[in-house]
Amino acid sequence: MRIGFTLPQFGSMARQADQVAGFARQAESLGADSLWVGDRLLAPVRPIVGYAGTDTIPEGFNRRLDPFALMTIAATVTERPLIGSNVLNATWYPPALLERSLTTIDLVSGGRLLAGFGVGWSPEEYQAVGLPMEKRGARLDESLDALEALWTTDPASYQGSYWTVPATHADLRPARKPRPPIYLGGAAPAALRRIARRADGWLPVAVPGAVVFDPASVNEPLARIRALAEGYGRDPGAVDVVLRINPTATASLDDIVATVVRAGDETDVDHVFVELMYIAEEVDQALELAGRILDAAR
Repeated sequence: MRIGFTLPQFGSMARQADQVAGFARQAESLGADSLWVGDRLLAPVRPIVGYAGTDTIPEGFNRRLDPFALMTIAATVTERPLIGSNVLNATWYPPALLERSLTTIDLVSGGRLLAGFGVGWSPEEYQAVGLPMEKRGARLDESLDALEALWTTDPASYQGSYWTVPATHADLRPARKPRPPIYLGGAAPAALRRIARRADGWLPVAVPGAVVFDPASVNEPLARIRALAEGYGRDPGAVDVVLRINPTATASLDDIVATVVRAGDETDVDHVFVELMYIAEEVDQALELAGRILDAAR
């Protein structure tokens, strides 16, 4: 089982931004297989939509660091871990800008980028980027099409209903060929169809401390994705999965480790990462917990 951790990006650890590089180096030395970021722009005072089915926004989102900057830092100071996003809200960014940033990170890391994308859930964040929240699934499809064009053709161009890339020379390629792997989040029927049709992998979530991990929560959607992928003419086994473990503040170390072990024993998951925002307030504490999780789960 490969085990990774989130970088210090949100909550009280965001105030320790000068320790991100040290965290990444130390996590690598502990044996972390991957390092991850998310993508939050706002923490609305009166949210129209709350986080993860609630009416509120986690207090940790009041403090947030830039995901592209953190991935670049981690890529620069490490040699082995994958550098992942779970998830970047691809619909917020013009594809040419997104491609430039991700190509840079992949080159700096020597081909270790895992690009995880989603469409977001906060109406206020869409307001802040000046885009409508409606049709965000269609906008994501166009973003993926434009990225594919920029990464695999030269000259490259794209013309869609939402995004346009005028014809451009595009001969700086990512280190990973033909492009970095693209993973997508989501569990709605449309999201599962999109994953089956075009993604390299799926990004489900487990929440120890709130509910006991049920392998069926991964196995059943994954079986649906792979059946759909076969219907699209793809190799169903080529659709990978990375499980995000998002423990609540009340989750114990045993809860987290049990989720890792059960995912490895009872699902096709062979790669997980643990969100540290809710269970650590300081970078040193996050590293201590990461070490204990790695020791107990392997």
